[in-house]
Amino acid sequence: MNNDDGRLGGLPININEEVPTPNQDADSIQALIKKSGDVTGYQLSNGEKISKSEGVRRAKNGEISGVAVGVSKKGEEYLRSLPDQDESNNLNTLPSIHE
Repeated sequence: MNNDDGRLGGLPININEEVPTPNQDADSIQALIKKSGDVTGYQLSNGEKISKSEGVRRAKNGEISGVAVGVSKKGEEYLRSLPDQDESNNLNTLPSIHE
């Protein structure tokens, strides 16, 4: 829900550092790769497994669809779902691969 308080669904609207425009043939994220509970990478729709930093780079290049680039409190870039009021397509609802 978008209110006049600058929030969307409880999160700041401007939480994303960058919302890249995906290429027509962009892959999507199918699973999160986790180590000790932390996301360390992503499995793409083409089956490829990539690191978190590679995911950010590819998203910025338009190679991954449905994501924005956010920055953590530590200053680390990461991928996040686009805020759209539909929690079923959030990255945290995807399957996890544990390493």
